[in-house]
Amino acid sequence: MTRTAFAPNWTARGALLALALYCVFAVTQLDISWARVLTGFGEGGRFLARMWPPNFERWDTLVEGMLESIQIAVLSSVAGIILSLPLGLLAARNLSPAWVSAPTRGFIALCRSLHYVIVAILFVKAVGFGALAGVAALTVASMGFIAKLFAEAIEEISMKQVEAVRATGAGPFAVLLYGVLPQVASRFVGFCIYQLDSNLRNSTLVGIVGAGGIGGTLFAAFKRFDYDFVAAILLSIIALIFVAELVSGRVRKALQ
Repeated sequence: MTRTAFAPNWTARGALLALALYCVFAVTQLDISWARVLTGFGEGGRFLARMWPPNFERWDTLVEGMLESIQIAVLSSVAGIILSLPLGLLAARNLSPAWVSAPTRGFIALCRSLHYVIVAILFVKAVGFGALAGVAALTVASMGFIAKLFAEAIEEISMKQVEAVRATGAGPFAVLLYGVLPQVASRFVGFCIYQLDSNLRNSTLVGIVGAGGIGGTLFAAFKRFDYDFVAAILLSIIALIFVAELVSGRVRKALQ
């Protein structure tokens, strides 16, 4: 019986065809057309023209908002990391029994289920406008991200080292300190640095819903049609993210 060297995968082809048909259907349902795209390009060009040149005259307001965003990012990252450490340990299925790891994983999934902007809106309604709502929202987001990755990293460790520490008669804390953490320390530091980078970006967005930071200043400038100041804010945010990338890159190299 002759066999084809590269037999066609009709299941995959059928799935791709179904996906293409659904994309066409979705485009028709969402009223997407080339006319609207071309109109958008024209309006976008006029909008960008109104943003130039950037206006840095209100630099004091700009600096105040940027500093508040940095403070929100740092505080939420530190709080999220501190809370994620025990959560990750409890969620690891190779260290905790099912009756402990399962509800802990459920709580972590709950922290990740809502977008941080929605969480920020909830905290604004709960504690009022200001940086506290932003710190709380990004702390919840940090817990959902770091705790999940930390638990997965722990589940990939070698249990031989853990058993060797236990064989010495060490207690649970010593087992974690000498058998678990040394195997995941470098990855955990990488997770934390990435989350700090992410919170720096996210802290500029939660302000749009009243949770403090430069986002509130940006939203107010948009409402006033103050587009040259909008450009100054956007350029400052981009510069902040670039600086954060350079610093985090150097920290990663130092820890390798």
